[in-house]
Formats: sequence, structure tokens, C-alpha cells
Amino acid sequence: MKILTPSICPETPVQLADALHGLAAGGRTIRLGGNFSKDRLGGCVPRAGVTVSTCAMKRLLKYEPRDLTISVEAGMPWAELERTLAEHRQTLPLDPPWTNESTVGGVVAANLSGPRRRLYGTARDMIIGMTFATLAGKLVTSGGMVVKNVAGLDMAKLMIGSFGTLAAIAVVNFKVFPVPAASRTFVMQFATRAKAFAERDRILRSVLQPAAIDLVNWPSGFRLLVRAVGNEAVLQRYVRELRGASIVTGEEESDLWESVREFTARFLEEHPWGGVAAMSTSLTEMLAVAEKLNVPFIARAGSGVLYAHYASDPPKVSIRGDSAMMTRVKEMFDPERLLNPGRLYGYI
Repeated sequence: MKILTPSICPETPVQLADALHGLAAGGRTIRLGGNFSKDRLGGCVPRAGVTVSTCAMKRLLKYEPRDLTISVEAGMPWAELERTLAEHRQTLPLDPPWTNESTVGGVVAANLSGPRRRLYGTARDMIIGMTFATLAGKLVTSGGMVVKNVAGLDMAKLMIGSFGTLAAIAVVNFKVFPVPAASRTFVMQFATRAKAFAERDRILRSVLQPAAIDLVNWPSGFRLLVRAVGNEAVLQRYVRELRGASIVTGEEESDLWESVREFTARFLEEHPWGGVAAMSTSLTEMLAVAEKLNVPFIARAGSGVLYAHYASDPPKVSIRGDSAMMTRVKEMFDPERLLNPGRLYGYI
């Protein structure tokens, strides 16, 4: 991904805050990011006087495997974070696309999550603390390194999904999770959306608690993918309840979920004029929304989120929430609208 020039790559949070303050004092518009792998999500930055990247800020600050907490700088590659946790059989199950290109700050700023959000939640459920740099040159720390400590975290939560329009994420503290004892994925093929969602409904009404339930309509037909984790007794219950499903394990299972995880990134690479529309619905409304789509989609069928992939002319995205409040927050952090102008689809 081409980075605009001139560019600044601070190496510490203090340098990041100083850089933002100096640029803001000069009235410079700023293109802010990490590796900029997600430039085609959230709307592009059509104009910026300078680029600020956090990619040089990639230190592991603190890791307490016994406490299930980790603190890293925003520029750490997401893949490196996953490798560090895997050495201790721990995981941070956000499963973002662009795994090999993403930085921690980019994943958080774009509020990315993947198939396992049904069991583990999203970034808002995993972040226990954060430090971010403002245009005033201040470093604001919110939350901490203790899982139960949520005091002041609301300020940090504003940064999640803000696409760098408010401030620059410098440090993120996460709670992490043990890797489950075992995993299996059950694959079911259906001729229609209605039959696939009917099976989804049956599973949700049962005693089963899958880590992921995704419905995809590519490469052909409709596949319902159900991921189960736990001990052997738990997995055998799935075998009994999901009779007739194909069972995928080991490397084949990893490859299957990698294909789901990276589908959006690969689709956008293949379709330069394409885009992705994220739609949040109730579980009961998902079928009606899916019935209207004639494009490839991924439905997080147990969470109520659906991603529709358009090869060209994607529909305009509507921001859910209080636009007046969003504007007030923007005025508080960036009254001159210098940070990532045009991001968040131009809303702020």
C-alpha cells in the first residue's frame, strides 16, 4: 500500500504525541494509521498534508501469562502478537482479516472481529486499558492491566472503531484467553438460504454453545460452518447433535477458517472498485436481509452481523448511532478536523 509523503514514523508514544501536537499547531491535515492495510474500509482520506504511521511503535510492554493480560504498542504486527500468545497456548480471538499486514492499533481503530465473536465478543470486550495521543500533545491513559479494572475505560472505548478520526492509539492492554483443549468444525451444505438459517435456528435453540456460526454463499450454494471447542465430551455432543455434517479438524480446519477470515481482504484485492457493506441486524431479521443479496456474503449467523461484498458500486454505508453526539465528540478531540478527514465515510 502506497504511503503518502511526507511521512512521520514516531518510535515512542511521547514522540507520537509531540508529532501530532506540532502538526496540529501548524494546521496540517493528517493521514493517521499503522500499515494502512484497511484503507478501503471506513472511507478513504482524500486529502492530507502529512502521513503519521505508528508502525515503528511495536514493543511488547508487559505480558503476564498467569494473569491472562498483555500490553503492546499500537504498531506491533497483529501476527506477531498472535505468535507471542501461542507460545503460551493463549489467544486473542478477534480473527481480523489482513492478518499479516495489520497492526494492533489498526485492528482496534477499525473495530475488526471475526468468526469467534459469538463466543468471545469484540475488541470492546477484550480491551482493559489503552493509552492514546491527542492533537493537544497529551497522552491519555484509560483503564489498566487488571481484568476487573474498568474505571475510565469509556474514554478508550471511543477510540475503538473511530478509524483514527479522534486521536492516535499508542498502547493497548488486552485480556487474553487460554487456547481450548480441542476444536472441530462441522460443515453443512444447503440449497437455499432459508434452509441454512432454519438449521442455524435449531442449533441456537439447542444446548450447544458454538465458538462460531458462519453462513457463507461462496464458492457455491450455502454453507453453514459451526465451530465447536472444548474437551472430548463436549465435542462428542456436537457429533450427536449435528448428524450428517462433515467434520473438519487439524490443518484442514485451520485452512477453512483462514479462508473465511481473509475473504474480505482477498476480495478487495481482486476488485479495485469494490467495497464491503457491514449490516447489523437481529438474529430473526438476518434471513430477510440475506434474501435480498445477490453478492458474496459472510453472515456471522450467531451474532447478527452480515458482510456483503460488492465487486463495484457498493451501497453508501449508514453509520448507526447518534450523529449529533459523534459530531460533539469530534469537536472535543479535533475541532479543526485535521485527523483522517473523510474517514468514517465522511460523517465526522
